[in-house]
Amino acid sequence: MMDMTQSMYPVPGDPLPPAVRAPSGLRMIAVASGKGGVGKTWLSIALAQGLALRGKRVLLVDCDLGLANIDIQLGLMPPHDLAAVLVGRRSLKDVIITHAPAALPNGAFDILPGRSGAASLAVLDLAILGRLLDAIRRLQGYDTVLLDLGAGIDPATRFLAAAVDTLLVVSTDEPTALADAYAVLKLQARDRRARDDRALDADVRLVINQCSSAASGRRTYAVLARACGTFLGKAPSLAGIVRRDGRVPESIRRQTTILLRHPNAQAAEDVGRLVDALLR
Repeated sequence: MMDMTQSMYPVPGDPLPPAVRAPSGLRMIAVASGKGGVGKTWLSIALAQGLALRGKRVLLVDCDLGLANIDIQLGLMPPHDLAAVLVGRRSLKDVIITHAPAALPNGAFDILPGRSGAASLAVLDLAILGRLLDAIRRLQGYDTVLLDLGAGIDPATRFLAAAVDTLLVVSTDEPTALADAYAVLKLQARDRRARDDRALDADVRLVINQCSSAASGRRTYAVLARACGTFLGKAPSLAGIVRRDGRVPESIRRQTTILLRHPNAQAAEDVGRLVDALLR
């Protein structure tokens, strides 16, 4: 692993670092959304645990720079966070914690917690962010890294969305969520094209969350896919549909995961299908 205390800071005039190719066998997946409130962080946590249950060694990174809340949703109190790494006080390995519920030992995964309420992180210099991404990719012991991105289209979020192997864009059927998801997809395509000639081959998929039914989710996906096909020239594939389930907010209030508290809930079943689709 690179020494973050010595190499995080860019030399004046350094160009923006290119996307770093993942070591063989490592896959980096980002979960993004155009607006808040669509269940992006909840889904990131559920995916991390679902992948772990299928034998993957997972690191979940809270990249909602400035409004991090993975630790809150899980009832954790990490002693250090990403801010300590960025200022050189701690290494990545010092900050990473393991979420290993006793009732679901096979669902353990590691977390790189973020910092909530730190405005300086939300406007992080992209050269520094590139070095952080490089260091995360070079960590040993993982085959999957999940990035829970911040909602919206700020420069840091766009940078990360354009640098990963697979991008999952989460939306609901609300018109504002669909419009904002389209904006994420449009800018992601532009950013990938600017950094990589193979941008059109990028693995970008849609997740429709909080649907009243699977059929409703497919109709919502069709609306967004049609807009992308018409105006962007290519429609992302459908990664999965997660139906609305009252046990999701209940598990969040309990600061636990849906796969632990309600493994047979319909939302848990939908997450399982989404995980299986990602692994195919």
